[in-house]
Amino acid sequence: MFVLTADQHRSTESGERVDALLAELAPWSEHWDSQIVLPLERTVGDEVQILLSSADAAADLALLLCRTEQWAVGIGAGAVETPLGTSSRASSGSAFVHARYAVERARGRTEPVPLVVHGDQPDAAVAATAVLQLLGGVVRRRTDTGWEVADLTAQGHTRAEIAATLGVTVSAVSQRARSAMLEEERRARPVAHALISAAAGEPGWSIGSTGNVKEN
Repeated sequence: MFVLTADQHRSTESGERVDALLAELAPWSEHWDSQIVLPLERTVGDEVQILLSSADAAADLALLLCRTEQWAVGIGAGAVETPLGTSSRASSGSAFVHARYAVERARGRTEPVPLVVHGDQPDAAVAATAVLQLLGGVVRRRTDTGWEVADLTAQGHTRAEIAATLGVTVSAVSQRARSAMLEEERRARPVAHALISAAAGEPGWSIGSTGNVKEN
């Protein structure tokens, strides 16, 4: 299981955004509904938490929050105690403990990107953090024009359709996609998913002697 905990940066300066975030993430929650075990909720103050059944959903939400540059994000990968409570606040297990440790680290100034994974398998968690921070760096540096192409691509539009929508040439769309590193992100995401799964000790994934992730 995967617990994602997010803590808002400098909420006393910018204003608390938990309620706004919960509303903004309604489309995301609808898309990932089958992977949500316990819904996103406010836990305490300006912090939110969600329990997910897939590493794919955890990574997607983490990068979505990273894009806003307003949240420190921790992913806890591990076991949960059953039966679960009616909410994250009423549930427990190593995944919740790992998420707390991860978000505390993510809030620190030593992390290059405020996104950390901690899990039952520490070596895999370290590797997952490295890949997710790299992806987080990519999305945090993406320009508005890059995001226009990224968002339309994610909606399933072709380059020609995107060009027509934006009123630019297909060549310009391709250039924006390259600058936005869309292909690099697409290829790296499955690696991040595999590493987060390995951090939880899920059957089928492990870290080899050279540090590479492999499917058993």
